[in-house]
Amino acid sequence: MTACEVWFYQMEDDRLDKVLPSLLEKTLARGWKALVCSPMAKRLEELDDHLWMYRKEAFLPHALSTAPGAENQTVLLSGSPDNLNRADALFLLDGADLPELEGYARCIILFNGRAEDSRNRARQQWAQLKTSGLSRSHWTQTGGRWEKQA
Repeated sequence: MTACEVWFYQMEDDRLDKVLPSLLEKTLARGWKALVCSPMAKRLEELDDHLWMYRKEAFLPHALSTAPGAENQTVLLSGSPDNLNRADALFLLDGADLPELEGYARCIILFNGRAEDSRNRARQQWAQLKTSGLSRSHWTQTGGRWEKQA
């Protein structure tokens, strides 16, 4: 297995409820499973509702980690980084702590570029990963499009 790539997504134009479903769709299109982790239970409940109806013509099959059969879900929403569904991609929201990344192909850290505390947390995580040897990328949203930063 190759080492995990860590991608930081700095949201500037759109909110999480628009950005996350698109990234999850791309993850599933690769044949991967996803674990979405947030320390905020309310956020997970909101996402649970949102992912069923975010577009009229589509939905993302998912469940909360407390649901029966959670380990079989392609997208699992959890307050813990325990990889119950054997996900390939880990999404960290709301300043969630970086867990051990072994076993993941990609870790995606989403943060609000307009909020100083969110930017500072992302900087801390970037610095924490600097000595890990893992590949890191920083993507910024500009005019609704994602641009990789140098």
